[in-house]
Amino acid sequence: MSGREGKNVIRRKSLEPRSPSEADRDGGVQSVDRALSILETLAEDDEGYRLSDLAVRTGLSASTVHRLLATLESRRFVQFDRAESKWHVGVRSFTVGASFARRRNFSAQAIPYLRKLRDLTRETANLAVVDDEFIIVLTRMESREIMRSLTKVGGRVAMVTSGVGKAVLATYSDEDVAAVIRHHGMPRLTEKSIVRPSDLFKELATIRKQGFAIDDEEAEIGLRCVAAVVYNALAEPLAAISVSGLTSRVTDARLPEIGCVVRDVAAELTAALGGMMPAVKSG
Repeated sequence: MSGREGKNVIRRKSLEPRSPSEADRDGGVQSVDRALSILETLAEDDEGYRLSDLAVRTGLSASTVHRLLATLESRRFVQFDRAESKWHVGVRSFTVGASFARRRNFSAQAIPYLRKLRDLTRETANLAVVDDEFIIVLTRMESREIMRSLTKVGGRVAMVTSGVGKAVLATYSDEDVAAVIRHHGMPRLTEKSIVRPSDLFKELATIRKQGFAIDDEEAEIGLRCVAAVVYNALAEPLAAISVSGLTSRVTDARLPEIGCVVRDVAAELTAALGGMMPAVKSG
């Protein structure tokens, strides 16, 4: 076979139509990706979405969104409120998502400590983990006081904009902190947000010394959060706990006291889970 004939064979093979199984597989992957995009969008707002709004938010045609919603509804991953003509996340999405918390088997063990934290501070206590450089709230014990939560259970928040995130970042090396900043930036959510790397590094040095982190209205004006890390058996961050409340209750005068309580309860939970606190570096 000549070189020219060989090239023609290669060219003809590249132009041959894909087999039905290949086309179906690619189309199936695309449908899964689009369906997951719809679920992620629905999870962003508890008020739900109309079909037209979902189409705009996902960038898909209304007919495609409707077809995927019908399939998801048949499996109870979404549900339709006919009174308001809005789509919501369904019960099956909750049961599947809840398996993440169950896999993190420390969640159930943390409940008594969250309850203790809430009762000692009279504020909402939270348990969170890091996932792909974001903070995810696993569970919480709501305060008996008036409270509005910034992040709902299952919600994601950037590490640099939260007390829990900064508590975990304080366990990282400077190089790893810089990598987080490069990947996700330092968004200005309020006028108090930390938006300069040099200021963040100073804040992390303070956190390492005192053993707890403070979100001082950096994510939302009027809300404060105090957090500390829970460690695993290798003295690595496993999770973090925090208390959050209105600035009218979590006052400047109370911050040191609350910080010590959160730090101590985090150490208790670390011990209960078989974890080990990191060695304190001298100097």
